[in-house]
Amino acid sequence: MSYIHAGQSANGQPVNLYYQDWGPGNAHSTVVLIHGWPLSHEMFEYQMTELPKHDIRCVAYDRRGFGKSSKPWEGYDYDTLADDLKALLDGLDLQDVTLVGFSMGGGEIARYMSRHRGARVRSVVFIGAVTPVMLKSDSHADGIERGVFDEMIEGIKKDRADFLHGFGRNFFGVNFISHPVSDSALQYYQMLAMLASPKATIECVRSFSETDFRQDLTTISVPALVIHGDADQIVPFEISGQRTHQAIPNAQIVVYEGAPHGLFFTHKEKLTNDLAAFIQANATASGQSYGIVGRSSQ
Repeated sequence: MSYIHAGQSANGQPVNLYYQDWGPGNAHSTVVLIHGWPLSHEMFEYQMTELPKHDIRCVAYDRRGFGKSSKPWEGYDYDTLADDLKALLDGLDLQDVTLVGFSMGGGEIARYMSRHRGARVRSVVFIGAVTPVMLKSDSHADGIERGVFDEMIEGIKKDRADFLHGFGRNFFGVNFISHPVSDSALQYYQMLAMLASPKATIECVRSFSETDFRQDLTTISVPALVIHGDADQIVPFEISGQRTHQAIPNAQIVVYEGAPHGLFFTHKEKLTNDLAAFIQANATASGQSYGIVGRSSQ
């Protein structure tokens, strides 16, 4: 098993990040995949399998507290998580990478780009990302009420497995009319979520809901692509994807019509093709951005 050392916890124990590194050894491009809450790097199974066929090296890791990575008691703020990402890029000596962040992972990209000045990064992709800011406040009147996140935390504390079961259905847009994923897939992703530390699961709700990335996004100068589903019930497009696109200079955007939050599975072929096209277009020294703008259906 492969790990990168990312420092120590408050009690002196090592914090190690588990990662997978797949693809041709002479790949022309490298992508680093940052998973969403409350899953692990395995959520990118399809992308990790298909992108190497496009001559793209894929590195995906488990956030601290999730999957096979260390599960310290603390360190779930975005400054620390961005430092963990830097430890991975430095430890593997990755250069000119494309960072792809899904949901909570988009926050890691935004904070990394401002905190570490975009070191080693060629381009970025935000998929269903929590940026710019989720929580309603005096300066963000269109955000989500704090009580929604408080209820999430209470549900996790009361019965984490049952909470994740219901959350997963909303995550993938499952209802009486639509069932875009199988029951087996729902069970699999719930299993991945249950492997996380309960403490990390709770602390990250506070982090992704309360952190304001508006200033971070303005520091991004590399080519950027925003992908979001317009039927996302977890991270609504109007307060997230749309505004992330507006906040990043010269960012490109594509909206998947009818796609739920979990579009990495429900729209996996299209997402993988869009990622491959964007990464390849920016693999040249000129850094030409990929002109994918507008709406698309599967």
